[in-house]
Amino acid sequence: MTEKLLFTGKTHNTNGAAGGARSSDGHLDIKLPEPHPSAEQLFGAAWSACYMGAIELAASQRKVKLPAGLAVDAEIDLNLNGSAFFLRARLNVSVPGVEREQAQALIDIAHTICPYSKAVHGNIDVTTTLV
Repeated sequence: MTEKLLFTGKTHNTNGAAGGARSSDGHLDIKLPEPHPSAEQLFGAAWSACYMGAIELAASQRKVKLPAGLAVDAEIDLNLNGSAFFLRARLNVSVPGVEREQAQALIDIAHTICPYSKAVHGNIDVTTTLV
């Protein structure tokens, strides 16, 4: 199988009271004044977007029609144990209009598709709940 680059996200980040992040294409331009918990919020937003795409792909592969309203609420906890920082995540997933067993299968399969889910697998505690 030949590897194919699909996209490269490029951002420039600055710190301090006037800190922020801006993407090279201008689609992302956000203020991140310190102190800020924004890294966890941005990670949750990015992971959720990717994960929803993975759910959509899993549904398409299984010929499941997803009605409008697919949503993911991500909660990313920044924790401290002694002097070591670590993350914990909760993804609360809503797949309205899809039978519960089928929706659960889709959200489970999505973790095997989503690059963010793959990146954190075995590295942080993740709880995924169908709501």
